[in-house]
Amino acid sequence: MNKSVFGLNENVAAALAYLFAFVSGIVVLIMERENKFVRFAALQSTIFFLAGAFIVSILSFLGRFWLIGIPFNIAAWALGGIMWITWAILCVSAFLGKRITIPIIGDVCWDHVNK
Repeated sequence: MNKSVFGLNENVAAALAYLFAFVSGIVVLIMERENKFVRFAALQSTIFFLAGAFIVSILSFLGRFWLIGIPFNIAAWALGGIMWITWAILCVSAFLGKRITIPIIGDVCWDHVNK
């Protein structure tokens, strides 16, 4: 198992990149320069959770309007639930040393890390 800049095994550092969503992703992305697995996890965590939080925020705002807001509230809750499930899967898979690529976001992140 390769080590990261933190002195941790790469699987532990990658799991930490997902642990606190985009906050830990940004911190790990800034600190880690060498390990591609850890950088990928940090970049994917940052983009996924920032984009998800932005979309949930918009849906929640639209959900404030009286009658037409009901579908937006349902969509915000559903997306939030999907994000929680995805977060758990990403944390566990990173800890096990497996790279899970989120469609579109993960491909962009992997291409960026491998430049």
